[in-house]
Amino acid sequence: MTEDEHPSPWRLIRGELQRAVPESAWHQWLEPLSGRSTGEGTLLVEAPAELRPWVAKRYGRLLRACAGAVLGPDVHVDLVAAEERRGRHAVPRSRPGGGGPATAFNPRHTFDQFVIGDSNRLAHAAALAVAEMPGLAYNPLFICGSPGLGKTHLLHSIANYVTAYGAGATVRYTTAEAFTNHFVGAAQGGAFEPFKAAYRGVDVLLVDDVQFLQEKTRTEEEFFHTFNALHQAGAQIVLTSDRAPRDLASLELRLRERFEAGLVTDVRAPDHVTRLTILRKRVQQDGVGAIDPAALGLIAERVNDNVRTLEGALIRVVAFGSLTGRAVTAELADEVLAGLYPELRKRASAMTVADIQERTADAFGISVAELVSQSRAAAVAWPRQIAMYLARELTDQTLPAIGRAFGDRNHTTVLHAYRRTAERIASDRDAFEIVRRLTESLRGSTRPS
Repeated sequence: MTEDEHPSPWRLIRGELQRAVPESAWHQWLEPLSGRSTGEGTLLVEAPAELRPWVAKRYGRLLRACAGAVLGPDVHVDLVAAEERRGRHAVPRSRPGGGGPATAFNPRHTFDQFVIGDSNRLAHAAALAVAEMPGLAYNPLFICGSPGLGKTHLLHSIANYVTAYGAGATVRYTTAEAFTNHFVGAAQGGAFEPFKAAYRGVDVLLVDDVQFLQEKTRTEEEFFHTFNALHQAGAQIVLTSDRAPRDLASLELRLRERFEAGLVTDVRAPDHVTRLTILRKRVQQDGVGAIDPAALGLIAERVNDNVRTLEGALIRVVAFGSLTGRAVTAELADEVLAGLYPELRKRASAMTVADIQERTADAFGISVAELVSQSRAAAVAWPRQIAMYLARELTDQTLPAIGRAFGDRNHTTVLHAYRRTAERIASDRDAFEIVRRLTESLRGSTRPS
């Protein structure tokens, strides 16, 4: 087996860490870490020198818990600064911006890696426009949406683009929480000038989760002045929040008005096609080895709330396959999702296989008798595969039970039909629409009146 087929323990620990913290905290504090086993039950974790104190204080217990979940409860975690082992300072991962914790731009979060769909098309276009023309396109740009939908990805994409093509323009990424902590530290230590230089002396300021500025009177006041100074200097400001400015009722009116003065756009939950594309890109990006396309189709069908949960489900399925030595198939994905994410099994308990057969046969203009017959004609075989797929998705019947309802076929035939349908709807838009309409029709007919 290759490393891609059997992820390293550190990769699995990273997955646990990423699922345990908000996206912004993951990218700023935990993603820069690297780890390796040194033997004798010790995990050596290296952090950039400027991040290590904060990581040790804020995330040390979480790091030990995640390591214990993968390597066992007796593992010892040794968190060190990168230069302690190499004898030299780590290379800075952000553009100069003054005092305070350095912020790392995730190199994997670029516009090329962002999957565009109807749910995020405007936000992506606006982010790209401000990256190409900072201060001239939309200023400020305010991106809102629920957690896990790609807002932080867009901020890092802007940072990476400006760093690469901005002719020396300086960028600072921060979260509202980090801004607050930095401000409080500056107030206590009398270091206001370095603090101001850190945020007002840049060409592009990216601020994640500004909703956390609410009800922090002194921090809001400082952020108001920072915003004005940057805006008047022609610097680009990009903000994200879990809700629109008008819904930040506890934020000062003058800040809300400034947030709304530019372009406000949102990101929404991705549709099935976008979710499937995200999974494919993640598989390619991570090089996790061979995965049955039907497994990706099943994950995309089941996990539909946000990108973070979607990618977390993929990591869990791949990790389970690696740890058990099993191929990543639709059957394995179904098993893992049912065990770890039982809430994702959206099955209508009142629905029967007979309901699905009748509705599918009617949709294709054939009889139920033809649907369950031994005929292999294309006009019958494809509807039969869809019906078997829907029976697997929308009822609690086992594979053998479904097979019996389709002319005493065995469970492997049902599984084959399920995989073929999942593959086809993943690549064929018309097939996807047929299955989507049938699913909506069936679920609608079983809702309580």
